[in-house]
Amino acid sequence: MIKLKSNKNIQFLKHTADVKFRVRGKTLNSCFENASLAMFKSMYDGKVKSKIKKNIAVRGNDLESLMYNFLDELLFVFDTRDFILSKIKVKINKSDEKAKELELNAKLEGDNVKNYEMGLIVKAVTYNSMFIKKSKDYWVAEVVLDV
Repeated sequence: MIKLKSNKNIQFLKHTADVKFRVRGKTLNSCFENASLAMFKSMYDGKVKSKIKKNIAVRGNDLESLMYNFLDELLFVFDTRDFILSKIKVKINKSDEKAKELELNAKLEGDNVKNYEMGLIVKAVTYNSMFIKKSKDYWVAEVVLDV
């Protein structure tokens, strides 16, 4: 088992076979940003250069499905475009006033994964134990990744 380093906004938790993390952020947007950084940090725990810029957009019916779709899309970009994340800016809003659907737009910065020696490889995002909630002063989310 690889020991992953936590920090004040990303905490890696014990899990028998997969990677489990808890993230927090002062805003919902920053909570999602930290979740994306945690997923990539579980694969490579070094400094990634910001040479490539990309944009993604996903939708979800609730916060959990939005998180799942978001991390799954990032994993798709990693797998198909050889992209590793270094920085991200997330904006979440409702797709329209009458819809309950949420929309997330993200601006990504990163590099080609071939320039880095990867550790763990994430196979899939899961709904197992996933939650997103607002506490008194910040948002918190927990995610399990299948490795």
